Amino acid sequence: MASTGVAAVERSLSILDAFKERDQVLTLTELSKRTGLHKSTLIRLADSLEKFGYVRRSDKGAYRLGSKLLFLGSLYQKHFRTSEFVPDALRQIAEELHEGASFYVRDEDQRICLHRIEASRAVRDTVHEGDRLPLTVGAAGQLILAFSGLSGKRYDIIRSAFFADSYGERDPETAAVACPVFGVDQRFIGALSVSGPRYRIEAMGTKQILPVLFAHARDLTRILGGNPDVLPAANVKSPGARSTRAKKTTSIVG
Repeated sequence: MASTGVAAVERSLSILDAFKERDQVLTLTELSKRTGLHKSTLIRLADSLEKFGYVRRSDKGAYRLGSKLLFLGSLYQKHFRTSEFVPDALRQIAEELHEGASFYVRDEDQRICLHRIEASRAVRDTVHEGDRLPLTVGAAGQLILAFSGLSGKRYDIIRSAFFADSYGERDPETAAVACPVFGVDQRFIGALSVSGPRYRIEAMGTKQILPVLFAHARDLTRILGGNPDVLPAANVKSPGARSTRAKKTTSIVG
């Protein structure tokens, strides 16, 4: 009986996992193809999900995600005590640097974009709140690994410099720079990141980007109960920082 209950839960969750970023609605046939479940099973499980607000069924029989997921997402954000403060900081970063700004947290072997403000430019990299990205590539991912205690020369340098940068690492046409935000007892909370088309990030270079990131990281660290003095002052060049104009590598350490 217990194993049957677990299987039913897993099948129900597979319905929610079947929805991708591009999907607004999915037909029963599409859900069946993506989950491998029979239509009769899908209808029964979807009825339960609809009852609790996790999916909605249209008059034509197609399914869309329900508002309960948005509620759970807001609870997830509040759990990190960031929703009241971080979006404002990201908005200011985006206005100062004219590129997209994000805040990432770790979730097991991935990073989640918890907050995001897009750049007000036609050409930009696009990241959405809730996106799950790898830890092993990208400035924010490398920074999270470094401040999670991963050993190695690359992560030692990131911890010493208090930032990571990447150029074409996750996507050949984009680049990013990220620095940490701390909380009570200097516990690492997440990565504050600015990202955009590679040619524009390279043109600005870390010398222009880091003062802005560090200023807001210090403010957020102070607000969230950490000691901002562990981070470099906003007007001081970080150890290891250098202009990216001449850099051809994909990370701070090459």
